[in-house]
Amino acid sequence: MKIRQAQPLDLESIRRIYNQGIEDRIATLENETKDMAYMQQWYDSHRDRFVILVAEEQGKVVGWASLNPYSLRCAYAGVADLSIYIDRDHRGKGVGSALLTELEEQAKANQFYKIVLFTFPSNQGGQGLYRKLGYREVGVFQNQGVLDGQFIDVMIMEKLFMGS
Repeated sequence: MKIRQAQPLDLESIRRIYNQGIEDRIATLENETKDMAYMQQWYDSHRDRFVILVAEEQGKVVGWASLNPYSLRCAYAGVADLSIYIDRDHRGKGVGSALLTELEEQAKANQFYKIVLFTFPSNQGGQGLYRKLGYREVGVFQNQGVLDGQFIDVMIMEKLFMGS
């Protein structure tokens, strides 16, 4: 498996994998699949410190991860939010660990001291990955969003790199 910086040619694969996550209702409050115009805008917004990585196996993108702005306030410049999505057929096979490990290295190199993430309390697979790599549960926002007409709780997790 190869982990590398995402390129514009990867956008269709990134979109396909993201849309799987939206359809599966296990990782995001997004409820509508994304088109290429949306994905291009998303890609263009990830510059400088906010990297996008892809995992590639035999020339095929099988997962992706990104560092996203947590807040536009300057006090939070050292905090990044993360996204990670794995192709359905490759979940539970180490792709997430490889992506997250490299994403953390990129975060440190770009002077982030903390990564936060938001996950559904029911997403045990994702939480297992995060806990394995040292993330801790901070708490649960009750009724944080609505998905398919139902209130959804969202758990926040974090990992500190400095000052811990």
